Amino acid sequence: MNRKLFVLALLVMFVMSGFAVQAQDRVQIVWFVGLGTGTSDQQIEVQNQVVEDFNASQDEIELVIHIAADWETSRDTISTLIAAGDAPQIVGPVGVGGGNVFADQWADLQPLIDASGYDTSIYGALADLYRRADGTLVGLPFALFPAVTFYNRGLFDEAGLNYPPQEFGAPYVWEDGTEVPWNYDTAREIAMILTVDGMGYDATMDEFDPANIVQFGLNFQWAGQRLQWTDLQPEIWYDAETNTIDIPESWYTANQWLQDAVWTDHFMPSETYNASELFGAGNVFQTGNLGMAIVPTWYTCCLGEAIGKFEFDFAVVPQSFDGEYHVAMDMDTFRLVDGADNLEEAFTVLTYLVGEATSSLAPVYGAFPSLEQYQQPWMDAKEDQYQMGANWQVIVDSLAYANPVSMHHESATPNYQKGTDRVAAFGTLLYSDAGADIDVAAELDAMAADLQAIVEE
Repeated sequence: MNRKLFVLALLVMFVMSGFAVQAQDRVQIVWFVGLGTGTSDQQIEVQNQVVEDFNASQDEIELVIHIAADWETSRDTISTLIAAGDAPQIVGPVGVGGGNVFADQWADLQPLIDASGYDTSIYGALADLYRRADGTLVGLPFALFPAVTFYNRGLFDEAGLNYPPQEFGAPYVWEDGTEVPWNYDTAREIAMILTVDGMGYDATMDEFDPANIVQFGLNFQWAGQRLQWTDLQPEIWYDAETNTIDIPESWYTANQWLQDAVWTDHFMPSETYNASELFGAGNVFQTGNLGMAIVPTWYTCCLGEAIGKFEFDFAVVPQSFDGEYHVAMDMDTFRLVDGADNLEEAFTVLTYLVGEATSSLAPVYGAFPSLEQYQQPWMDAKEDQYQMGANWQVIVDSLAYANPVSMHHESATPNYQKGTDRVAAFGTLLYSDAGADIDVAAELDAMAADLQAIVEE
């Protein structure tokens, strides 16, 4: 071989060997996606780019993404990986409820925060959203979805009603100038006026026909039953020390309020109405046939058909039964799996996902960012999408009223998924045609007994 070619070959081999050593020296961190959102084509494309960008930004960690085929199988997949000792280090985004399914599997981040000097003060009062009663911290704030009141401007205008308030502490002002608290009593009155039958009579009128409703006043769009109770009055309902479930008195009142709303006052749709084509097969507010929807802001995902059809805006949530503002807030973040390998490096990746990657991930997750520097760009992008001239500041202001973790509508209980299914069964009954005739208190008593048995299993 020519001497120059031989030397060049040796040089190439040396360089390539160096690359191989460098690649081998990288610590591999697996990011599992699928327990919550993240499996749509658009989300996958962005997530893959985030992985590529992270790996290009440094030479110590190789981030690998594992995307589940679908949500239904993701829990089995994670369970299998954990049981086999091959757990991914990072799981997410996942909400509070999804996280509860694996409540005992999440690593405490506090030792990693202390060791790295990571500054949690950047989250302000939101820093403890994932801190458990025993002091462990199982997540950092990332994607926030505070509940707000979506309202249809056109339906309010048509009824001659003023819009609901967009500032906390502001009253609702009736058309004659009378000021009243913006609470669920006021919301009920407005909702009845906004509920109209096929002949144009509203639910306050004697002529109103509840069998022929073409427009409703209020719903809790896609909200689970505990979220509806928490909107009306947040409470602590599980005592971990005694392992007991206790349905608070205010939730008996809340369920009576809901039953009356559907079956007596008729301003909320039953499941039959909710599933009809007129009301969007469940996506009621998007049809333009609903005055108000009290729902977390993830609902900005699903209003594309409203564009060009009607204008919506945001108001603050009504005061709960105790006369105070309480904002129910869904929250997604990334978790570290306790006992997985290389958690220090995984924590580095986690801080990247909840930090620098927010500008890429939050838009495709429909998520309002926890970090202030990313909030205005998110709102600007949403306004560009919908072009409603909506008051997006309502979302920012709502964060200050978020319920504490102990009163969260997905707070953990033992045997979480089975308990959640039992509560959902109660909600199904309440909104079904049989819901008009049930004894709410008796059904809640029966549910409480079932839930107690479930947490004791």
